[in-house]
Amino acid sequence: MIVQAILLGIVAFIAQSEYALGTSLLSRPIVTGLFTGIVLGDIKTGIIMGATLELAFIGSFSVGASIPPDVVTGGILGTAFAITAGAGTETALLLGLPIATLTLILKNIYLGLLIPIMNHKADDYAAEGNYKGVERMHLCAGFGLSLMLGLIVMISFMVGSKTIGNLLAMIPEFVQHGLSVATGLIPALGFAMLARLLINKKVAPYFFLGFALAAYLEIPVTGIAIFGAIVAVVVVNIMNVRSNQAPQVQATTGEVVDNDEDF
Repeated sequence: MIVQAILLGIVAFIAQSEYALGTSLLSRPIVTGLFTGIVLGDIKTGIIMGATLELAFIGSFSVGASIPPDVVTGGILGTAFAITAGAGTETALLLGLPIATLTLILKNIYLGLLIPIMNHKADDYAAEGNYKGVERMHLCAGFGLSLMLGLIVMISFMVGSKTIGNLLAMIPEFVQHGLSVATGLIPALGFAMLARLLINKKVAPYFFLGFALAAYLEIPVTGIAIFGAIVAVVVVNIMNVRSNQAPQVQATTGEVVDNDEDF
């Protein structure tokens, strides 16, 4: 138990290192679910639960000063508690979302209190021309958050795994059925949040094309993804051809002189 808790803390530390090393998408539940499954000896379940949580968190990301629920702790602990309790994906969702929301409180305290102190110190180093000091403050701020979340995951798993198992055993059957129904709704909500940001007149036809292929032709998701990739390549090639032909057409009308002849 202690070894597993430490390993899960290390997974959380690495996943949250994006604040120090840059975005790598290691923090996504579909990635942390895989490594959580490896640590707990159930890779298949870890991947399934991680993918389910990914659907729920897919539209949840930081925009400006708005910080979403923490996907690292929610993904790792939700998956870990569900695996150790022998429960299904609905339990991972039930536990993952509240855990992510609670961790956000501590994360906001760190970002609102400690990060500004390090930022001001970095400003002092920058005024002195000490770039190594600026780098040091950046790494300390980023890895400090990673360390905090790693400790949260480690301590929470050590304290709560047995408690969560006992709590789940007390949940009535009709509540568990309701959770299984909610499992199908929450991923749809995640996609809706993402579509709200991305959907427009240009991409809407592709969305409805994929829906029609799945609903009426019963093509599996993998097949739709393959078709989508092919359509994307074709559209990009057509746009590249048009962009290359545009200067030549304008040159013949005298509006733009193609400078390729100078070379």
